[in-house]
Amino acid sequence: MTRRIFIDKQSPKAYHALVQTSEAVRATAADAGLERTVVELINLRVSQLNGCAFCLDLHTRAAVRAGEDTRRLGVLAAWRDTDLFSPLERAALALAEATTVLSDAAAQEAAYAEAVEVLTEDQTAAVIWVAVTINAFNRVSILSKHPVH
Repeated sequence: MTRRIFIDKQSPKAYHALVQTSEAVRATAADAGLERTVVELINLRVSQLNGCAFCLDLHTRAAVRAGEDTRRLGVLAAWRDTDLFSPLERAALALAEATTVLSDAAAQEAAYAEAVEVLTEDQTAAVIWVAVTINAFNRVSILSKHPVH
């Protein structure tokens, strides 16, 4: 395997800007009334879709610290097949997936339509921002090959 540059260390100003964006997005989500557990579910589901081991490890621990139940974390990849998630969480997860997998326009449209039925406009925007931000962090970690310790 080719040795990878940790782009966060190589370009600290750019990475710091991404961290600041993440902090602003987290505040936006809180202001919109999204619980921290919902944010972490989004972070985890997007990281599952992208296959980012580093972010999965980080956000699993963050979700548990926020009070998330390990049973729900265990079935998150199959959230559509369980009744363990609320309508708000389901709408947020569907919208986060549609934000991550952009090539499926029909799924994106359906997820957005569902989201605006359940989420406020502020919550809809916050969910999209959370998904966009974790997608960026996933790419930083995946392309840098950040290890999970």
